[in-house]
Amino acid sequence: MDPAPAPAPAPIQNDCETESSSLWSWWPSWRPTSMSLLKTTESKILACIKNDLWARFVTLANQDRIWTLSLTNKGTPKSAEQAPKTPLVMVHGFGGGVGLWIRNLDALSRSRTVYAFDLLGFGRSSRPSFPSDAAKAEEQFVDSIEQWRQAVGLENMILLGHSLGGYLATSYAIQHPSRVSHLILVDPWGFPERGKPETQQSEDQSAEAVKRPTIPRWAKAIVSILSLFNPLAVIRAAGPWGPGLVNRFRPDFKRKFEDLFNDDTMTQYIYHCNAQTPSGEIGFRAMSETLGWAKRPMLQRVHLLPPSMPVTMLYGARSWVDSSSGDRVAEIRGKAHTKVLLVEDASHHVYADQPDDFNRVVENICKSVD
Repeated sequence: MDPAPAPAPAPIQNDCETESSSLWSWWPSWRPTSMSLLKTTESKILACIKNDLWARFVTLANQDRIWTLSLTNKGTPKSAEQAPKTPLVMVHGFGGGVGLWIRNLDALSRSRTVYAFDLLGFGRSSRPSFPSDAAKAEEQFVDSIEQWRQAVGLENMILLGHSLGGYLATSYAIQHPSRVSHLILVDPWGFPERGKPETQQSEDQSAEAVKRPTIPRWAKAIVSILSLFNPLAVIRAAGPWGPGLVNRFRPDFKRKFEDLFNDDTMTQYIYHCNAQTPSGEIGFRAMSETLGWAKRPMLQRVHLLPPSMPVTMLYGARSWVDSSSGDRVAEIRGKAHTKVLLVEDASHHVYADQPDDFNRVVENICKSVD
């Protein structure tokens, strides 16, 4: 009997299908990017890695492909008697990719295998369509992570997620707790519930309000208008001016990696990751409300994490992500192991702002597992 044909790859959703009713629909579609240019730029970044690197596409059961790096320390002696250590799996945030971990991969793979992959719909991974329903979009992301784990053959892992990756890693850990030995959340997005009315706010929040000024009404109005489009549509709409736009509005990415690259390598990488056909960002848009709140806040579900699962939440002291969500998680989990740490002089991208501190914290967590 002939084997059943493999399922066809999920259809790709392009800008025209998603934004056809917008004023951008007439804009020139040409832009200086391609998957080939993304591959070239990423290769330049990965050339900095000193440990053994295996980079390949992992094909999922549904035929989507996940771009995956695995690193091992070439200098570590292999012992037949010593059980392999639990691997560390790193999940990037919104608009990112595996190249952003360049300051961390070598250091963290000294004593165990480290995996990093481009989330479904981002970087070099497949870019399928995503549903507009928040729960279904989240499930598509999480299911792709589980299919990836099965395809790679990992029994369990230390799971680390940054920003959107932290949100998805938590959702994954809730659904597949036996696969996660320790959950590490780095400046995770999507935890707090939408702001409470002022009458419900306590007086002790006044000092925090000084540190974190409220968003002006005009800014909220602009964000409301922009919410009608995919988050990164402006990069694609800018056409040949897109790379310059990223350089202008995200110069911090160039500064964070300036000792590795004295040119625009990192901002080019960010541009090429996000100027492709939108996919993962459509899933993110389905999961988020105006001003970046999650439609399904994770604080409402963290109690579903098993008490036996250790959780560490790592925040940048200068990040726009409020670390009080971490304190709330610790409160909700009660006696379960939950640690909240602040990294000084670090913003949202903790791993790049203070890589030595970040690597040390993560390495200590890994050592606590095995």
